[in-house]
Amino acid sequence: MEKPNIAIIGAGMTGVVCARNLKDAGYEPIIFEKSRGIGGRMATRRTSEGLQFDHGAQYITAKNKRFQSFIDTAISAGCATHWKIEEKSTFVGRPSMNSLLGLAVEDLSIQFNTEILRVQKSKHGWMLSSETQNQFSDIVVLALPAPQIINLIGEHNSLSQELTNVEMKPCLTLMAAFPSNKGAPFITRRKPDDDLAWIAQDSAKPYRPREMTCWVAQAGDDWSMKYLEYDKDEIARILTPMLCDRLRVSSSELLYSSAHRWRYSRVTKPLGKSFLSDISATLYVGGDWTVSARVEGAWESGTAISKAIVEQM
Repeated sequence: MEKPNIAIIGAGMTGVVCARNLKDAGYEPIIFEKSRGIGGRMATRRTSEGLQFDHGAQYITAKNKRFQSFIDTAISAGCATHWKIEEKSTFVGRPSMNSLLGLAVEDLSIQFNTEILRVQKSKHGWMLSSETQNQFSDIVVLALPAPQIINLIGEHNSLSQELTNVEMKPCLTLMAAFPSNKGAPFITRRKPDDDLAWIAQDSAKPYRPREMTCWVAQAGDDWSMKYLEYDKDEIARILTPMLCDRLRVSSSELLYSSAHRWRYSRVTKPLGKSFLSDISATLYVGGDWTVSARVEGAWESGTAISKAIVEQM
């Protein structure tokens, strides 16, 4: 029997893991990714000054033995490493967060800088529409934040009603750099009720550049919602003195700052199961919003979707 064409939208953890498993099972999935790189919210910003900031997911933990095995394989391949913070054992990509997927993404077919704007059923299967063309696929996997999936498939799709139950909150992130000789009162600090809910010295992570002291500060839920639509330069201008206050440094010592807007970041109400599929078992949706707000949840979702596709074939 001829194997189906499989399209996966999104090259984050869910999409890449799903594609990797399908590839290993003998299928030839193709991933469409609107950005220029893999990882999704396991993101790293690199600047022309040689700075580097993990401005999305800050670290990874593993509870599931199979996910721990995935991490161990990445460590053995030099794609991940341990990072101990406040007596807590965590993992980070090496040398950047999205490096965690470096081994999994090998020999996968990915079309970068390709934003799919609409997914709809047609007599030729599923039609994926971008700005420049329409493409068709037998099976589609949408590995995106739940609200973005609703926009793609339409609110009248049978899956959209369940997706509306998922709740995700935004996060505004500041990236800032100071001279390397500047001390700090902490390496990481988590205060959920503070306007800066999370602060981390990114350059303290293993295998990161150390020419400057780089910090990532993520605003709390309320602050992020209040300033969500502000210009990113204005967000950086407001957040910078707040960070300087927490670090007890003068803003005059700032060497670099910029902000990033994560419109769909923290999962506050997950779906409660690893994925959804339509009645024809040709449309699948998943992500970290399915079972948990962690990278491990995204891995579980991608693994479950690929397993379901292989089994129904």
